[in-house]
Amino acid sequence: MDNIANMLTIIRNAQAVKKESVKAPYSKVNFGISEILKKEGWVKSVELKKRGEKSWIIINLSYDKEGMPEIKEIKRISKPGKRVYVGYKEIPVVSQGYGIAVLSTQNGIIAGKDARKQKVGGEILCKVW
Repeated sequence: MDNIANMLTIIRNAQAVKKESVKAPYSKVNFGISEILKKEGWVKSVELKKRGEKSWIIINLSYDKEGMPEIKEIKRISKPGKRVYVGYKEIPVVSQGYGIAVLSTQNGIIAGKDARKQKVGGEILCKVW
């Protein structure tokens, strides 16, 4: 099972029906991706909830003045069956600079523009625009 694709689908489906927040299964990678989405302004807030041994991530979605989702598209790039790795010079510019690529690097989960600044490549997890 692909936890990252599961979380991205939960976000995509929730925005289609204009939900205010979603609950996604916790993993370090999922939490890292959701923190990047918050830092870059694609979602309002992210919080980690625990009950006993179970943990999940609460993501408060963001909409513009007309009620349209801030995230127009969120797409999984590297998949368990086909990993996609890039050097820092090959990190894609998403939607002419209006979107972001989220990478897993030796420095953790970071946005593509930060990876370029730090001159580190890695696995492209997803693109958001």
